[in-house]
Amino acid sequence: MGYPRIGARRELKFATENYWAGRISAEELEATARSLRGSVWTELRDAGLDTIPSNTFSFYDQMLDTTVMVDAVPARYRDLTGLDRYFAMARGTAELPPLEMTKWFDTNYHYIVPELALDARFQLADGSAAKPVAEYVEARKLGIETRPVLVGPLTYLLLAKPKPDSPDGFTPLDLLDSLVETYAELLERLAGAGAQWVQFDEPVLARDLSGRETDALVRAYQRLGGLSSRPKILLATYFGAVTAASLRAIAATAVEAIGLDFVAGPGNIESVASAGGLTRKIVVAGVVDGRNVWRADPARVKSTYAVLLGLADKVELSSSCSLLHVPVDLESETALDPAVRARLAFARQKVTELVALAADLRSEDPWATPLPAVPADPQVRARLDALGDARRSDRAVRFAAQRAKLGLPDLATTTIGSFPQTAEIRQARADHKAGRTDENAYIAAMRNEIARVIRLQEGLGLDVLVHGEPERNDMVQYFAERLDGYAATDHGWVQSYGTRCVRPPILHGDVSRPRPMSVEWTAYAQSLTPKPVKGMLTGPVTMLAWSFVRDDQPLAETARQVALALRDEIADLEHAGIGIIQVDEPALRELLPLREADQEIYLAWAVQAFRLATSGAADATQIHTHMCYSEFGEILSPIADLDADVTSIEAARSHMELLPYLRAAGYANGIGPGVYDIHSPRVPTAEEIEANLRNALQAVPADRLWVNPDCGLKTRDYPETEAALANMVIAARNARAAV
Repeated sequence: MGYPRIGARRELKFATENYWAGRISAEELEATARSLRGSVWTELRDAGLDTIPSNTFSFYDQMLDTTVMVDAVPARYRDLTGLDRYFAMARGTAELPPLEMTKWFDTNYHYIVPELALDARFQLADGSAAKPVAEYVEARKLGIETRPVLVGPLTYLLLAKPKPDSPDGFTPLDLLDSLVETYAELLERLAGAGAQWVQFDEPVLARDLSGRETDALVRAYQRLGGLSSRPKILLATYFGAVTAASLRAIAATAVEAIGLDFVAGPGNIESVASAGGLTRKIVVAGVVDGRNVWRADPARVKSTYAVLLGLADKVELSSSCSLLHVPVDLESETALDPAVRARLAFARQKVTELVALAADLRSEDPWATPLPAVPADPQVRARLDALGDARRSDRAVRFAAQRAKLGLPDLATTTIGSFPQTAEIRQARADHKAGRTDENAYIAAMRNEIARVIRLQEGLGLDVLVHGEPERNDMVQYFAERLDGYAATDHGWVQSYGTRCVRPPILHGDVSRPRPMSVEWTAYAQSLTPKPVKGMLTGPVTMLAWSFVRDDQPLAETARQVALALRDEIADLEHAGIGIIQVDEPALRELLPLREADQEIYLAWAVQAFRLATSGAADATQIHTHMCYSEFGEILSPIADLDADVTSIEAARSHMELLPYLRAAGYANGIGPGVYDIHSPRVPTAEEIEANLRNALQAVPADRLWVNPDCGLKTRDYPETEAALANMVIAARNARAAV
């Protein structure tokens, strides 16, 4: 369904960042992109795939590519051209804020949200609009026939948002007919170039669709399927099961093939059966997990295939979704425990699995041995069984105790946790890991950086400080490397957004904490200042969401194990004198099941896991949490149920759209709606931040309103960080004086 585009050694990341820094030209960046595309197509052909996707490459994000392709560029970017315009929409400039960014369904991949106006008129823009055609022709010149992949019109419009000043009642779906006509023109161009197949990705079909949305789906593909000159159409959906009603609607159109995810959506078997089967259609069965790193179970694949053969005329095998979500190659992970490694498959290995599975289905000989069993830790399970109800004292009792202990002003200022990770910090960590420096030298380097960050925050006048996290490579990986039951990779990079790549750890067994993980650094920072320093931890749901998690037991049970380890860490931080502890859960909304019927069960165990981690804290210990880049207004009640004393949440980049939800819900705990976007190099003025605070004060009283950026500052540099935080402190003081 798609393949990683960053390169086995993150070649695209480094080339793009060099282009941003002016070290290479646009032509040199394009040359790197061409080389990466060609190597992927060649690799997939040589591996033996029968059909190979193209147009899965992107400099930033496939939704942004679609926005540019159909000329849906907001007016404020029109004076720019080419890559300058493209990257301005993605990450902003000194003068222009970027478009909103949020999570791609329930993954940790982020997309750039289209911003559409009522008078939008889609058309194939010049130049980059021909990207799917150009990449198809590019592959064909290499002697490789490909299947161009496009974001489907329904998914594009349902993930888009109206321009902020749009009239009431307007929704992007109102623009369907114009968008479909633009896609029709594109299909004709692809047919003219010789394309035999095209793939429309419609993951939105794994969500609950209204009658209007289902009607729009049928109208779109009746029009596209009815074109006299077009490639054959594969309509692919993933991340869950499609309802029988949606499946019947798809089957009624002229599309030739339907792709279904049988890993995240095992219910698709029932949907196909309930729809009366899929005769006269090819079913492209997603049986190899595109989102997790475990090997496929041959017996399960064979069973799924056998059932489908009775329900469809022809069945082909595929990954469940794009392999964008997994690392490139397991072969480079030579340090992994062999027992763990034997259970894994990365993108290259998954392609090999697909080819082998297809061969196996034509043979009587099994192609792979069964997956090894996972050993259990009885001590962890016994401790969990012995725990009672996870609940803290009443909020009012805690509020009074914390107010007395901490003595913080109204509109208290803080940051989310991380400070810029300079080249010197990264080099110090790398040298220590490689054995080029000893433990004492490493500790000294980290302590020097922590001391610098504390002095900086004191000088800026922040009220609650952080130690800056110089010792942390990643907010999940850092803790995973210190927990039993986890394994870390050396080269297992996965794109999160743009050039931001992460190495998700592998949660392969029962989880426990052999020793404290963060106490030494936080306690040192607290020793340097009379102001409170926050302890910084990553919550149990996020530890799961941003890891590759074992699939042999329910997620709820695994979350409880992680929560128990965090509970022990919180107790040690309290013992070390830390009065504020932040347990970040940015992935709480991300893991929310796409179908409403499944959400209550998930939210119950997710809330329980957070409370298990934090309920041992004393009343006077202030528990914070942080969330970012998701649609949190939809789950405000469960966020309140977490019962964190303070929740900081992304709000600036999404135009403070959370505030009406806060007003409507009567949210009673502390809240810190982010007052500026940290994913843009642009430094906001104090006046802009103060305007955001005045807006927030309409929904939250001053004694419960916190002032903070949208997210951590890890990806920024120090000059822009200092300037932005200085403006934030000025804005908070002005707003405080006006209350």
